[in-house]
Amino acid sequence: MSSLDSTVSPTALDTTRTGSGLAILILALAGFVIVTTEFLIIGLLPALARDLHISISNAGLLVTLFAFTVMLCGPPLTAMLSHLDRKRMFVAILLIFAASSALAALSSNIWVLALARFIPALALPVFWGTASETASMMAGPEHAGRAVSRIYLGISAAMLFGIPLGTLFSEAVGWRGAFWGLAVLSLVMAVLLWAYMPKTAPTQKVRLAEQAKILADPTFIAHLLLSILLFTSMFTAYTYLADTLERVAGVASAQVGWWLMGFGAVGLIGNWLGGRFVDRSPLGSTLVFALLLGLGMSATVPAAGSLPLLGVVLLVWGIAHTALFPICQIRVMKAAPQAQALAGTLNVSAANAGIGLGSIIGGFTIEQWGLGTIGYVATVVAVLALVMVLVTSRLSKSTSR
Repeated sequence: MSSLDSTVSPTALDTTRTGSGLAILILALAGFVIVTTEFLIIGLLPALARDLHISISNAGLLVTLFAFTVMLCGPPLTAMLSHLDRKRMFVAILLIFAASSALAALSSNIWVLALARFIPALALPVFWGTASETASMMAGPEHAGRAVSRIYLGISAAMLFGIPLGTLFSEAVGWRGAFWGLAVLSLVMAVLLWAYMPKTAPTQKVRLAEQAKILADPTFIAHLLLSILLFTSMFTAYTYLADTLERVAGVASAQVGWWLMGFGAVGLIGNWLGGRFVDRSPLGSTLVFALLLGLGMSATVPAAGSLPLLGVVLLVWGIAHTALFPICQIRVMKAAPQAQALAGTLNVSAANAGIGLGSIIGGFTIEQWGLGTIGYVATVVAVLALVMVLVTSRLSKSTSR
């Protein structure tokens, strides 16, 4: 791991109030493309598995590969690169995503596709770690949650428009065509970032060892473990949501994209609620939305026989699912105010560890007990996360005395 990391001084960003707002908007749009690239494959898994003649669980390992790459490479890469000019770095990241999407579209087997997933996974944590820190610094500590939640609107927008429309688009042009579309979008965002993203002043390099002292704090470690459990729970079920809608609920494959769009639409509510309440009580908001997450996932299969009832269940699940993205990021960053860049990147790694574990657990569950049990297994992990919330709260109180 590199011995360097960076922090952003109050003078690091050469922006006005208007420029800062525009920068946050542009970063949100970039986040939209990046998240769509990361998660669109979830909607493509059934078609991709059929075309490449592999099982759905093996196709799900592409999600695991991406997530574990982010988990392992995120902190050292961010440490080496986060002191660079943010504008140029963000442009380079979008160009990497464009090239990797083009490679995915051209892939003839799962190994080439795996390489196309590995490359952008190296760049993703650098983006989210530095973008979250930049937004937090621009907004100030009192409004950090709202600022980061605006960046995370890119996630909600991806779930609302990117992933579902990409799934529908793939029905017309195939999953390869969907990846070509992502390549074009990434190029467009690279141009917009170059044209409108405010320049940033060089930031001072700081030894990673200094900031890494947060890893000796048991409360901070508890926050990271909590993020791992939450994202494991979330993606045990969500990774295979498209397949669940097709095979369990009986939704026609051409309609799955519309259901995923509905899931993403209610996520806008979750993103707003998460950003609103996390500044007031990071652990309290985590507890509430983790409980709603478990209720939604566990009720999906029992509600599958009635599409209106299934819609209500997915409403609860979708709100909780998306709310936990900004909640986890801000909760971890607030737990280490002296090293927010490293904390934010470590949370991204923790989240992707959970995503990878979730896709593995989900695939194992399908092979051993069937697709209909996946929501219950995911809920068990959510219960473990609820217990971890209480443990983290006790640790926080004991260290604050």
